[in-house]
Amino acid sequence: MTTTVRVPEERSARVPAEQRGPGRDRDSVRLLVSCGTEVSHHAFVELPRRLRAGDLLIVNTSPTLAAAVDGWIGHARVVVHFSTRGDDGRWAVELRDPDGRGTTRARAGGPAGTEVRLAGDVRLVLEEPLTPYGSRLWWGRVSEPDVLGLLRRHGRPIRYSYTQRDQPLSVYQTVFALPSADGGGSAEMPSAARPFTARLVAELVSRGVQFAPITLHTGVASAEAHEPPYPERYEVPEASARLINAARAGEGRILAVGTTAVRAVESAVDAGGVVRARKGWTDLVVTPERGVRVVDGLLTGLHEPEASHLLMLEAIAGRAAIERSYGEALSGLYLWHEFGDVHLILPEGPHTESCSSNCR
Repeated sequence: MTTTVRVPEERSARVPAEQRGPGRDRDSVRLLVSCGTEVSHHAFVELPRRLRAGDLLIVNTSPTLAAAVDGWIGHARVVVHFSTRGDDGRWAVELRDPDGRGTTRARAGGPAGTEVRLAGDVRLVLEEPLTPYGSRLWWGRVSEPDVLGLLRRHGRPIRYSYTQRDQPLSVYQTVFALPSADGGGSAEMPSAARPFTARLVAELVSRGVQFAPITLHTGVASAEAHEPPYPERYEVPEASARLINAARAGEGRILAVGTTAVRAVESAVDAGGVVRARKGWTDLVVTPERGVRVVDGLLTGLHEPEASHLLMLEAIAGRAAIERSYGEALSGLYLWHEFGDVHLILPEGPHTESCSSNCR
């Protein structure tokens, strides 16, 4: 995506939709619909009329963790963002400096051996960078074995500077979130699903739209550097794999709700194009060069033009289509980020209605 596009600061959604006025709910956001380079503008509550019987939505059931915890290095206060739990019990963490406004700013990572004091006399010791080519995230070992309990007791949701105030954890849970068997979850909300309400899900089901749940625990995003995503835990259950393969064999469209759903299902497809039940770690980065093999379309939030997520959008829709839709979002005064408006990318090609029909 071109980096010449700039999103004005006032286009950031500073509070959730339901807090912007009386009578509003999570689904009180706008919906940009694109099919190729054709674009139309809708309310999100119109989503059921933009889809059709037989379409399949892939949704991420990962719950959001209270992943930000206050700490101290010597006498200096820091904020620890707990990103991902490793197989060896360590956690990938990001240290950030408080900015005096209730949010944080980037901080240089490391060095190895840095000790962070956390609440309850818990110690976090940084051991090594998560990858040899980056220093933002470090593997750290925590003296308290029950880190998830630590987060429940002392953590809060990760919040970035464009938001207006702290929010309770419930604001960051989607309607699809389910408790994980191991208590794990996402450092940041799988936010494309945030506008869904139980009422809207029921309407979609009544119209013949199906849902295939997957799980991908998202790590801490690169808010400043726009780095590619790091490895993340995921699971595609057997039942969901069967639903996806059946929809592909028919005329249903496979639409991912969020880039996390794309990453998970595209990690579970075999060489023959069949989606298999799989779980583990994925380091897949979906780019235009790699392309997509399963999903036909995507419902997603609006990302910064430099964000690596936009490479995935280009893989699905093509660069010209994404540039056109983002231009429309800017001129149409859409709101960005996790509390903002959403973008539905519908496919062109065989077994689909014309783009004019889809976008009207």
